[in-house]
Formats: sequence, structure tokens, C-alpha cells
Amino acid sequence: MKVVIIGGGVMGAATASFLATRYGIHATILERDTSYTRASSALSACAIRQQFSTEINIRISQQSLLFYRDIGRQLAVGHDAPTIGLVEPGYLFLATDAGVPVLTENQALQTQCGAAVALLSPRELGERFPWLSTEQIALGALGLSSALSGEGWFDGYRALQAFRQHAIANGARFVEAEAIDFDMRNGAVQSVITAQGERIDADAVLIAAGAWSSPVAAALGFELPVRARKRDVFSLQASAPLAGCPLVIDPSGFWFRPDGDTGQFLCGAPPRGVDLDNAPLDQVDHGLFDEWLWPRLAERVPQFDALRVTGSWAGYYEYNTFDQNGLVGRLPGISNAFVTTGFSGHGLQQAPAIGRGMAELMATGAYHTLDLAPLGLERLAANAPLVERNII
Repeated sequence: MKVVIIGGGVMGAATASFLATRYGIHATILERDTSYTRASSALSACAIRQQFSTEINIRISQQSLLFYRDIGRQLAVGHDAPTIGLVEPGYLFLATDAGVPVLTENQALQTQCGAAVALLSPRELGERFPWLSTEQIALGALGLSSALSGEGWFDGYRALQAFRQHAIANGARFVEAEAIDFDMRNGAVQSVITAQGERIDADAVLIAAGAWSSPVAAALGFELPVRARKRDVFSLQASAPLAGCPLVIDPSGFWFRPDGDTGQFLCGAPPRGVDLDNAPLDQVDHGLFDEWLWPRLAERVPQFDALRVTGSWAGYYEYNTFDQNGLVGRLPGISNAFVTTGFSGHGLQQAPAIGRGMAELMATGAYHTLDLAPLGLERLAANAPLVERNII
């Protein structure tokens, strides 16, 4: 079976890895920039959580976490066992009075799915995190590590490279090329046409081009609601570490987490004003930090009144404007075209489960390990969004 994967980021690389090891299918992966300079996989803040409001997202993250915990064995190449620096201090969602019902309902579902999430009162938050101001906070939800669940962060670029090298070692072929068109016959793709004029025969095609998936799908006559939305990340040096600090999500929309144990932190927030498509990645909005983010950080953590910005960068969310959830499965109307995109900031953490599921669907025609049908593209035509209330 000849499989062509368009996009060599973590989703494409993970799918290629599972296709090779589980089904002996050696995919050709087309990646237009093998330096991954602008790739979301290389520019992500790279975290993983169980605190979602939909069962499918919780299940996907549980399976992906188990894989990442075991990545050294799962993706070993010879004697080389990859490491991704996974740590699990948890996520802490904070809520005002208005957000308490949602946080409580979410925690009930998470618990039903086997995720360990504790609801903490302001007093309990203050006892556990004495550096945290609970002004206007009515409740917190903290993800705890257990056999099945855990939350934290890891090195996303290492995860991408681990999948990529494992796929290559097992027969996959990465080619630096841009897919721009397709040869079609009888409602099926026959070959992929690259910008270099090459035609690559295909029995199946997977669009996994992240923020650039929509133009590829358009060449097949399908409109994907996926746009490149810039997110700025700031690296900060504080006067000291915060004991036991998880990844904290404030009700106002910003987040922060430790970056090591020396008082270094990462933080970010949604953009100011209109969330533009394809905003240049080389134009970090420093005013977002100076005028909006820093004052709120200092209100939530008084120690953050004294901070030094040591770096910044921007990367793209492959933002699904329909419902901010992944679009996964067969492309409607084309028998052998598949899509995995639109994860809106959750791609790296969900890649192991999604990659395995896509390999199953492409190779066998069905999902086996986890039914990913809730993420299917059919919900677009049905105007039936999969509403996820915990979007960051």
C-alpha cells in the first residue's frame, strides 16, 4: 500500500511510525521545510493534560500520556532510547464564582474517566501554593498524577524527532517537497503533485500539514476551517522558583509554568484585539506582555512583580474556527483521502493516540484502540460542533 503523508510534523511523523511498525507500510512524507523553522511542533509550549470537558479529549490524552511515559521503549532505534524530559506537576485551572459550575461539571466527567483531578477551595489553594494570590478566585482544579492520569510538560521538538527517526528507521521516507495538487480518478486520489513537478503515486493520502492544511484540502475541493493563528510565548526570569508550581491557567486567560527549577518561567495569553490569520511569526507582540500580561501575573503571584524577560517567540496554532477541536478521519467525498489537523494547540499532547488511530483507519478501514469518530469531519456538514469548554 502506497501512503503519502502531507506534513512531516508530529502528527504526520507519528502516523508514519505506527504505519511502519504495526502494518509494515512505509509511507512517503512530504515536508516543505525539514528544518522545521516555522513548524508548530517545534514552537509549542509542549504540555499535556487530562482536564478537558469532553470524554474523547480526555481518553486521547490518557492514551498519549501513557505512550509518552514509555517513549524511550516505544520509539527506541537500536540502542538509542529517546527522552523528552516529561515532568508531571499538574495543571491548575482557576475559576471565579462564574466559572465554578463549569469547573465542577468538568471534574465530575474527568473523574468518571479515571483522571485524578482535585477541586481546591481558596483556603486549600493558599495552603498548597502559598505564593498564589486567591483574590477573586472561588475554586481551583488541580490535576494529580496517577497510574492512568497526569499533567505536565515535555520537550515537543524531541518528541517530533523521536517519531521522525523511528519512522525512518522502520522504512518511512521523508522528502523535502510541497504538495500543491492531485491527480484524481473516480473519486479517488491517484497521485500527489509537488511544487517541484514530481508526481508521487498514492493508494491513500493523509493531510497532516497543521496550520497549512486548508490550502492542501482546497486542492481536493474541500474547505477546511483551519487557520494559522499566532500565539506569543515569553520566557521570564523570576527572583526565585515557586515551590510545587504546576501549569496555571488564570480566569482572565493567561497561563504560566516553570521552565526548569531555577526561577525560569514560560507564559502566554491570547492575542490582543482581532485574532488574525497568518500574522507574521517574527513580530512578537511585546506590548501584550508589558501592558496586559505582566500586571495580571503580578496580581496572581506577587513575587512576579519583579520579572525579567529573557526571550520570546511565536508559533502558530492550527486553529479550527468551527469548534477548536481536531478534525480527524476520512475526507468526505474522496475514498482514499484522510485528514488530521485543527487541534488548536493540543496537537503535540494528542499525537500518539491520534497517530495510532490514523494508522489503524488507513491500514484497516476502522479504529481499533480508541474510536476517534467524534472528531470526524462529518460534524462540519451537520453543523454539529464538538464543544470543548477547556480551551487555552
